[in-house]
Amino acid sequence: MFCLDHNHLCCSKCVELNHRLCLQVTPLPQAARGKSTNFKNLSFRTENTLSQMKQCQTYQEDRMKSLKVSYKNYERLIVDGLRVNIISYLRECETSTVNTTHEHMQYPISEMREGIKNLLADFEQSTIKEKKEELNLKQATLKVVRNSCIRLHYELFHLHVAIPKVLGKPELSFIASKKCLENIQQSDIFIKENFSNHVFTVNGKSVHNVKMPSDSDTCMIEAVCALPNGQVLVADSKNKNVKLLNQQYRVVSHLDVRDGLVWDICLITPTEVAVAMYDKVQFITVSQSQLAKGRKLKLQHYCTGIAHNQGDLYICSDTALYKFTLSSELVCRLYEDSSADFT
Repeated sequence: MFCLDHNHLCCSKCVELNHRLCLQVTPLPQAARGKSTNFKNLSFRTENTLSQMKQCQTYQEDRMKSLKVSYKNYERLIVDGLRVNIISYLRECETSTVNTTHEHMQYPISEMREGIKNLLADFEQSTIKEKKEELNLKQATLKVVRNSCIRLHYELFHLHVAIPKVLGKPELSFIASKKCLENIQQSDIFIKENFSNHVFTVNGKSVHNVKMPSDSDTCMIEAVCALPNGQVLVADSKNKNVKLLNQQYRVVSHLDVRDGLVWDICLITPTEVAVAMYDKVQFITVSQSQLAKGRKLKLQHYCTGIAHNQGDLYICSDTALYKFTLSSELVCRLYEDSSADFT
């Protein structure tokens, strides 16, 4: 049976349940009689939808991979932070026990054991478990969408393959074309809901004032860097300082950097960042909500942007991109475009 009112194929049960009030429900041979379908146009639409479904599937899989990589990077930073804390603690213990005689070693060792146990307890209570649960929840949602992509693609592909085989058979051609159009419509709705062209979606916003009484000028935030513990560093170029914000985005500490303009900031370890300062890179450590200057990398070119990846620094001047090691050695100039002043 075919309902002309809804332009929908239906069986006897569907007619009884959903189409009792419809005026134009006709037997299939009658509905198919004299109806011709532009199969060339249908084939084009089907192939286009199949391509979009494949893109949607790939997009969901890429997002799952990206989430996993982000979690692995976060986990690595937390583990690196634990390693740094343990090594730092052991050095303190080593210094304090240098002049300890053998018979007095037992007490310092038990103290060390307790100290390391505390560090491990802090690590266990860190946000790694929460992040893992968050990752699993997000990936589960993406898997549902990915699996729906695969199912819809499978159904439409088999209809697409079947259509040429039923040409010349009016009833079967009619059923196949209607089914194909229904699947295309269903797939289009699914794609619109799950495969947006927008890379980012804004879930909400809040405004926070980071101006301090000691600031002499209006704040100009050139860069923001989130720490694994939820604190945030902001680079204020006009006031020439770097500010540490707590989880409520209130300023809890700051560090003046008046020997250069602050342009960018990136995370190196859970407790260290690198700040781009136009002709140098200033390393800053974060410990117990306090900021302290570390080593400095002097450059032969401007430094207007900086990023860290797997032990290497990527520094851009106005017209070129350079790669450095963390020990301040220039590896290479990756790219240069001097066609304008700020490429």
